Amino acid sequence: MARLRIVDVTDRESFGLIPPCADPGFDHRTCDYWEDADRGSKAARAAWLEPPPATASVARPGPVNPFASDDDPLKNPFAPPPSGGPAFNPFAPGDDSLADNPFAPRRETRPAVAADAPRKLTLLGRGLAVFGSYAKVLTADDVPVAYTQFGPLSAYPRAQRLRDLYPQLPAAPLPAVITCIASTAGARREGYARALVAAVCDDLAGRGFAAIEAYPERDTRPDATSAATPEFWVAAGFTIAVDDERFPVVRRELS
Repeated sequence: MARLRIVDVTDRESFGLIPPCADPGFDHRTCDYWEDADRGSKAARAAWLEPPPATASVARPGPVNPFASDDDPLKNPFAPPPSGGPAFNPFAPGDDSLADNPFAPRRETRPAVAADAPRKLTLLGRGLAVFGSYAKVLTADDVPVAYTQFGPLSAYPRAQRLRDLYPQLPAAPLPAVITCIASTAGARREGYARALVAAVCDDLAGRGFAAIEAYPERDTRPDATSAATPEFWVAAGFTIAVDDERFPVVRRELS
């Protein structure tokens, strides 16, 4: 029996685990179909895997120093003295020279992807500081075999647009969505995709969501869609909320 592991996609290393699509014309690593409702594409775009070009910085005049003088234009009364010791803090009481400045509160560093990350990784990292990861990879014996993308409805405008077609869907609370679920061509019918969906459902329930929706496609080649079929979702514990001929909606309530 294969040893399974589920990895959250949050950095370059985990992004590198995203497995290839069964159809090489598509690529999970360059897809923005759900993030861009007007121009999004599922196509493989090699340029997207390269770091973004560096932006030339424009020199700007520095701020005026009110403490400067003609003989010392860099004077800073709050800098540490040349002889060493702490800097002067005008907000500190006499017995605590290092007290916090109330106008410069210290903030915890929040998780984020690197500024030079591939474009898709920056999309997946938009919610790290508040929501958490937007994608997971399942490996079997350390080989990536399945991938899923998910998140709050607000992260995927195409899902919101599709959902707006059906006023019968519950308006509140808004669901989380699973936009993509796919296994590699050689790892199908092993239950990997269903196991990954189950892990996402548990994860989203722990993040406080009351329901999850997905938007499968009918009459489409299996290799041309990463949204699966209604039958797949029903087998994964979802119910058909909208039985549309082309764009049905499946939903699962979370306890």
